[in-house]
Amino acid sequence: MVKVHESQFRLLSDEDSVSEYRWNTEIARHYFCKTCGIYTHHRKQAMPDHYGINVFCLDDVDPKTIPIRATEGANMDVVTDGARDVWLGPRV
Repeated sequence: MVKVHESQFRLLSDEDSVSEYRWNTEIARHYFCKTCGIYTHHRKQAMPDHYGINVFCLDDVDPKTIPIRATEGANMDVVTDGARDVWLGPRV
């Protein structure tokens, strides 16, 4: 997955070709190809003005050329007390 601001995102396929899935707070949106089922992209709860894009769904992109950022997810909270209903912007 790579992150891109919504102003830089353009879905090249027909919107009817993907299905949307939401759970829990229903803020995050996850999209899948209706034909093959691949996870194509998403809008995260933490950054609703960005899309996460599955680079393996992009033509002419070599995933090995994309910088990698390690994330330690084992201790991340899924639900926290005092969670915000609205995203206030990126963490500083």
